[in-house]
Amino acid sequence: MCPEISSESSIARVVPAVPFLVVAPDGHAHLVGSRCTDCGAVMPGRRIACAACGTRGRLESIQLAESGRLCSYTVVHRSFPGVTTPFVAAIVNLDGGGTLKGTLTDVTPDPRSLPYDMPVEIVYRDSGQKAADGSAFLSYYFVPSRRGHKND
Repeated sequence: MCPEISSESSIARVVPAVPFLVVAPDGHAHLVGSRCTDCGAVMPGRRIACAACGTRGRLESIQLAESGRLCSYTVVHRSFPGVTTPFVAAIVNLDGGGTLKGTLTDVTPDPRSLPYDMPVEIVYRDSGQKAADGSAFLSYYFVPSRRGHKND
């Protein structure tokens, strides 16, 4: 179950923040992607063509991994009104393929303290923003891994 979304009334009022985030009726969330059956490339979201080799119509829908490694990041000090700064914008290479951009949380925004290739996990949280009907937007975030990692 999503940590910040615990009551049944809250689950019904959750809107995925991105189209490749799926929230099941029981409140469990996961990210979906596509894998090319020709070259094996993995991409977030449902696709009709492979971004790596250009093959069309030969992609299978998959659930993306919930862990990966920090590839790159930057500390953002200025953003849109209502967005708390500073925050860490990160690019993560997922275990099993695919790359995602998102926010790295539960860390100090001191660039010297974040090692590249750091193991991370995906968590799902209320973004703090609301849809026009008052529903909470659920988003994915990266956090430092708290358990053993596949490639360690």
